[in-house]
Amino acid sequence: MKTLLLALLVLAPVALFAEPTPVSSQINSATVYRDRAVVTRSAHVELTAGETQLTFDKLPATLVDQSLQVSGRGTASATILDVSARTTFVEATPDARVKALEDEIKAIAKKERTLKDRAAVLEQQRALVARIETSATTPPSKESTTTTRPTFDEWQKLITFADDNRSKLTAEQQSLDTQHEELDARKSALEEQLNQLRGQAGGDRSFKTVVVRVSAAKAGSLDLSLAYTVPGASWTPSYDARLRAEERAVELTYFGIVRQATGEDWKAIALTLSTASPSLGGGAPELNPWIVDVVQPITVDLSAATAYKVKRAKPPGEVQAFNRVAAAPSQMEGRGMVAVEETDASLATATVDSSATSASFKIAAAATILSDNTPQKVGITSAKLAAKLQYQSTPRAQETAFLSAYVINSTDFPFLAGSMNTFLDDTFIATSSLKTVMAGEKFELALGADEGIAIKRKLVNRFAEDTGLTSKGRRVTYEFLTTVMNNKKTTERVVFKDLLPISRNEKIIVKLLGPDPKDVGTKDKPKEVSLEDDGKMIWRIDIKPGEKREIQFKFSVEHPADVTVTGLE
Repeated sequence: MKTLLLALLVLAPVALFAEPTPVSSQINSATVYRDRAVVTRSAHVELTAGETQLTFDKLPATLVDQSLQVSGRGTASATILDVSARTTFVEATPDARVKALEDEIKAIAKKERTLKDRAAVLEQQRALVARIETSATTPPSKESTTTTRPTFDEWQKLITFADDNRSKLTAEQQSLDTQHEELDARKSALEEQLNQLRGQAGGDRSFKTVVVRVSAAKAGSLDLSLAYTVPGASWTPSYDARLRAEERAVELTYFGIVRQATGEDWKAIALTLSTASPSLGGGAPELNPWIVDVVQPITVDLSAATAYKVKRAKPPGEVQAFNRVAAAPSQMEGRGMVAVEETDASLATATVDSSATSASFKIAAAATILSDNTPQKVGITSAKLAAKLQYQSTPRAQETAFLSAYVINSTDFPFLAGSMNTFLDDTFIATSSLKTVMAGEKFELALGADEGIAIKRKLVNRFAEDTGLTSKGRRVTYEFLTTVMNNKKTTERVVFKDLLPISRNEKIIVKLLGPDPKDVGTKDKPKEVSLEDDGKMIWRIDIKPGEKREIQFKFSVEHPADVTVTGLE
């Protein structure tokens, strides 16, 4: 009986502290937010009955422990008991790219030491040549027993020897300097890459290990899915907008520019881009009471310690607000999940998944994004949107017509703010930016100058005259003529602006003489020509192919003769 008890005591630690089982896993999907990513790994394991510790090794050191989520299913009747993460420090760099950069930098440092040693030898050789020259040209001292002086031929040979050696040494030193500059430039570039990888991957001497504790009622297979959040990933929108003028449509292509330096390469994964901001949590911050009181004079001893405390004091709501910020995705709270019989998963086929507060774009093709922070362009979607074309001009400042397209976002998803390349048919126009446009919202595309619409403005007449019989006054009348010519084959809408002076003094009276004020609309009730409160005159005309329109703009400015008026042309 004692022998049996002893055997059980010996075997108990083995059962309680069984060796963890490493799991071979691969990344199969990632959801990228504006400042982070949720990475999902998959693994297949064969379980025996009982409890097993499964380990996912060499995960990024920046992995957020609280974001771990594990699910599993298969033929084994298993329960996921808990999930934990630990940091492992190593002597060698776990990231292959970091190690390769480190090795190359070490090799460069070795070459630099070799160059430095060779430069020291050259310096000694130059000093030796200089000493030989000096000894040959310096007269013997009184204490010297040598009285023989070199012959002319010996002088010639000595000079030739010194010149040849000095030239060789100088040439070799210049070669060493060039090599050193090249090595230094290469090393600087490598160090910059290394610092970027180290900084964004969270260090180069550690990694995370995730331990999943599973209890299986019977032996069988289990497919595990491990999801976790890592910083160092981001995406920004980018657009190509092509105006098809004949079709009166804009072909808008929506791209995502993805960068990641998480410490893991994403190869042939299912990529999703999300507009959500998980770091903002799920609700609005609370407000603390706003207290107003009478200042009570007090005396404060601002010693060093007291001053430091005063500087470090925070409003009572600051810490509270900070604690409200929620991490994303949601933290796993240790609830077990039972694996059921294996069934086929239903795959989402929608390209865009919109909610009340955000949208997710599931990229159709498998994506490969390396962990080197290099921008990778992936296509999100494309849409053909109806466009209303309009030419705009301010001939008072520049006699040029600029084409604009007014488009309504008729898709089911928002266009986030980002850079946009604009094309007129297949001709590149410019790179601009697009503000955030929600579904159903109208936005404008500036398509640059178009010589198909010619516009000219000239001063036809400026007439000054005296007014009044008893009180002398002065009136200046201006008349401008704007000519618009449509050289295109289609009828076009042209909108151009001019300015009617605004009087800031009751002694100065401005009158609009042409067009007739009765025919002029306002900003709220626009007509073909409208006058806004800031003095802008806006004409909206539809001009037929080959048509030429001349528009008169006439006004007067009247004031007392003894008043000097500024701002007139």
